[in-house]
Order: sequence, then structure tokens, then C-alpha cells
Amino acid sequence: MTQAAGQPAAQNAEAAAESVVRRLVDRVAVITGGGSGIGLATARRFAAEGAKVVVADVDATSGQAAADEVGGTFVQVDVTNPEQVEALFATAVSTYGGLDIAFNNAGISPPDDDSILTTGLEAWRRVQEVNLTSVFLCCKAAIPHMQARGRGSIINTASFVARLGAATSQISYTASKGGVLAMSRELGVQFAREGIRVNALSPGPVNTPLLQELFAKDPERAARRLVHIPMGRFARPEEIAAAVAFLASDDSSFMTASEFLVDGGICGAYVTPL
Repeated sequence: MTQAAGQPAAQNAEAAAESVVRRLVDRVAVITGGGSGIGLATARRFAAEGAKVVVADVDATSGQAAADEVGGTFVQVDVTNPEQVEALFATAVSTYGGLDIAFNNAGISPPDDDSILTTGLEAWRRVQEVNLTSVFLCCKAAIPHMQARGRGSIINTASFVARLGAATSQISYTASKGGVLAMSRELGVQFAREGIRVNALSPGPVNTPLLQELFAKDPERAARRLVHIPMGRFARPEEIAAAVAFLASDDSSFMTASEFLVDGGICGAYVTPL
């Protein structure tokens, strides 16, 4: 998807990525949905900052390729399956000796999740399972390992749609991301004095394969969204990965139970520039 506006900002982000600091040396990180999009960009960023990366994905081909690229470990996992999620984090600990970072990022946005008037119960439940229940399962599995280490950073992918309503609805997706936001806040409070930080990352629209597939089918829907972004473009995955790396690092050591909004100004906008 081409983006004419905002190219200097994208080029600046690329330049910044070439000179990343190494804040995550020897930290052990698990990334769900790590085979593509934000997850893949984050795997690259974590590895560049020195982390040992476990890439988890339901797609064995893309997941293995991502792990090979960053010199990490791949685990094929259905994030809605409790046993597989437990095994994922156990593999990280047995392979690398502990767990420091969990980026719970897996999610879906299927076309049958639409207006409440047309979305069926099966579609509703599937999106809730993948987008919300998976975060519950991943946090439940990750926290005991972090307790054993006496520290940890959990980053759960929410979305700016948890804050805003849309006439082009994805009702279950929106509700699931609101749930991620609330759950992250509660966990961040509960485990703060154990050295475990839990924050929600809320990206704006990101130029990933998922978004391209969705909007390629409906250019009008893409245009209706793009006009509301003050920066005039969708985010690049690498820009979101930089935010994840900040939340994973000690640079955000006094942040927990917070929402980190990286949306190009959408949630702050009333009228966007011409």
C-alpha cells in the first residue's frame, strides 16, 4: 500500500533503526504473532538490541523464517490452547534459562467481524478467543516465570480502537482490544511490587499484511480511515516495534498499568490538516 504523505518521517525511522541502542542484551523475550507484521518487526528490533528471541506463530513457515533470521527459537503455537501456551513459555525458559519479556501480540481481524447487526456469534467468539483469551493465557503462563526471576515486562497489543468508536465497525475486534486494555491495567497494578510491569500498546493503523488485505478488498474503508490520521499515513511496523522495545527495556522502568498510544495523532484529533 503506497503512502505519499509522511515519507520523511518514515525515512527518519529507518535511519534510527540502523543505530539502535542495545538495551536488551541477554534478555529472553517471547513474541506471539512473531512471523509477520508488528511481531516480525519486533523480533528484528529485539534481536538488534541484544535479546534472545522466541518467535511463536501458528504459521510454521513464516514463524520459522523469522526465528532463523534473528537467530532465535521458533515454537508453533495456537495461542487459544492453554497447553500449547504453557509449553511455549516453558520452552523459552528451558532454552535460555528464564523469561524477561512477553510481547503478547497475536490477533486476527476477519471480514465476518463487522457491524453488530451482521456479525454472527461464531465470528464474535473466535475473535475474542484469539485477541483477548490468548492474552489472558499468555499472561497467566508468563507471570510465574517472571516471579521466579524477580522482574519482567509484559506488553499486550491493544489498539486505538479501544478508545474510539467507528462507523465502519469491527465489533468483536474493538471489544477484544478494550478487554486487553483493561486486563493489562489490572495486571500491572497487581504485580507491580514484584518487579513485573504490564503495559498495553495501542497502535494506530499499521501498514502490515493484515491491514493491506483488509483494505485492498475495500479501498473506501481505507480512505475513510486515512483521512483521520493527522500524520497523513499509516504506521510502519518498525515504528511500532521501536515502541515495544522501549516498553520492554529499563527505559520504561517506572511505567506499568499504562496504555502506550502510538497512533499518529488519531486519538488527539478533531480536524486533521488539509
